[in-house]
Amino acid sequence: MNVVALRSPPADGRMSTAFDSRMARLEIFDRLTAAEPHWRALERTQTLATPYQGYDFLHLWQRHVGSACGMTPCIVVAFNAAGTPLFLWPFGLRVIGGLRVAEFLGGKHANFNMGLWRREVAAKIGADDLRDALGRLAGRADIVKLTNQPLTWAGTTNPFALLPQQRSANLGFSGALVPDFEALLRARTNAATRKKMRKKERALASYGAVRFARASEASDVRRVLDAFFKQKSARMRMLGIQDVFAEPGVRRFIEAATTEHGAGNAPPIELYALSVDDIIVATMGGIVGDGRFCAMFNSIAQGRFAIESPGEQLIVNLVRGCCERGLDTFDLGLGEARYKNLFCGDAEPLFDSYLPLSAGGRLLALAFAVAATIKRTIKQQAILWSTVCALRRLRARLSIAP
Repeated sequence: MNVVALRSPPADGRMSTAFDSRMARLEIFDRLTAAEPHWRALERTQTLATPYQGYDFLHLWQRHVGSACGMTPCIVVAFNAAGTPLFLWPFGLRVIGGLRVAEFLGGKHANFNMGLWRREVAAKIGADDLRDALGRLAGRADIVKLTNQPLTWAGTTNPFALLPQQRSANLGFSGALVPDFEALLRARTNAATRKKMRKKERALASYGAVRFARASEASDVRRVLDAFFKQKSARMRMLGIQDVFAEPGVRRFIEAATTEHGAGNAPPIELYALSVDDIIVATMGGIVGDGRFCAMFNSIAQGRFAIESPGEQLIVNLVRGCCERGLDTFDLGLGEARYKNLFCGDAEPLFDSYLPLSAGGRLLALAFAVAATIKRTIKQQAILWSTVCALRRLRARLSIAP
């Protein structure tokens, strides 16, 4: 752990009744457990953060996935003169091309990346303060790579938006919820669409008893995850896309995050399934925080059930449950897809920042920025993106051809 003094308290010793949002010192922790007390303290306040930066979620991710891919924690915590944590940046370090890269923990399993900020601090902190704090990482990292950051969250501007940035390759997709689900459904669909949805519900029910449920018991979780990993793997092979869920430690991470309780709370990930009799035809996992359900992953069965849109039917049931729970936002993560249009019509802009801390870091920052720009350009050009998808599918067919 490193401790850096940033600012001295007032020399006259007078105490202000207002909250002191000025940074007095910065600590850098190389173990999550060492930073946990400050992390928990921030989580108990009115903190600006996405659910993906929760301690329980990232602790399990680092244990099962981060350590397996060479990530080491680098948790940055700022304090005021009274020792109150002001913000926490859940970073990790890994080596790319011989250079040390600091980035958010969570990898591809976190759709949105942010720090944890006391709201008073988020509203007042300036770009110079951020640069000064990030500069304290210069001895540990060559570059700070901060991707998939929301410009705003819960109505508040992300402080990292004050730093140099570029648009991310993807948008996030979300939609507002209301307590009355039927009213929400009427607002999001027309009569013809609702009639078509009811027809598909009846068609799916003709195969057997349809059941929507959250998996909470360990045996149920294992059964749903068995279906998820098989369905996801088949889908990725068909599309010619790398299956990130097949990487080391991922299954153990998701199993732990759907069954292990942390600090007296429910497991970080909620796991849902839609079944026809004993056959799981669709799955979805997500994480909840501050009135928002964030979908992390999903899958659907191929074959005879797929034509009845089981994934859409699962989402309808899940959104109904979110409305009944009093949640105010539902999101389906990053990237455009037709199934997201039903309840997630709001496209949320995201940004990336590549901040060099050394000469080598400047070269790597340029490489990251150019690669991200090319990726964004391809995704935003329909012809280019459809060509990429077609080539992936062709590669997948050729790879399995006899």
